[in-house]
Amino acid sequence: MAEPVLMAWSGGKDSALALQEVLRDQRYRVVALVTTVTTGYERISMHGVRRTLLHRQARALGLRLDEVLISPHASNEEYERQMAATLTAARARCAGLDAVVFGDLFLADIRAYRERMLARIGMRGLFPLWLRDTRELAADCVRQGYKAVLACVDSRALPAAFAGREFDTALLGDLPPGIDPCGENGEFHTFVYAGPILHAPVPHRRGAIVVREDRFVYCDLEEIPTS
Repeated sequence: MAEPVLMAWSGGKDSALALQEVLRDQRYRVVALVTTVTTGYERISMHGVRRTLLHRQARALGLRLDEVLISPHASNEEYERQMAATLTAARARCAGLDAVVFGDLFLADIRAYRERMLARIGMRGLFPLWLRDTRELAADCVRQGYKAVLACVDSRALPAAFAGREFDTALLGDLPPGIDPCGENGEFHTFVYAGPILHAPVPHRRGAIVVREDRFVYCDLEEIPTS
């Protein structure tokens, strides 16, 4: 019988690729997405994508969405408390649930942090993309037909003009030397709006470019109403 797991979902391409790996693995059954949302802003934390688009993503994936709600400028303690509460509630709802899937690629300190946090509540992490070559992974993402847009760019690493660009072969060729093709060092974050695991594209349009903290450049992705 397939083991139930949760998917730590950021809305980006690495989450999508990790989710795809788990969906193809008959050992596991994904019971819900888990996404951190900043209240007040009503956006995916760090990525800055609107909550309404997150909900549309979840519907396109055909999966339940569990939101971890944190306040603006939340402390790490608040984040950990809210995450633990959300995961504990999910475990109470689903017998045998004790694992969370992450799309992390090679940052050992981040992986160790996640594993410590989960261990406190008797859970463990799964990392299906761990140590995959990021250049090959980025190219494979495009080759498989995933469609994504750069929703956030760290202008200390990457020119602000990359915000709002399509994650495609042209973008990969334009990345400056030293920039990880998957943005694993935080150079950029993406929003996946179409691809093999989505039942339908997520309608959206590129809106205003907004700069926060004199560093992070966001392309405000807007929801397109559907009839």
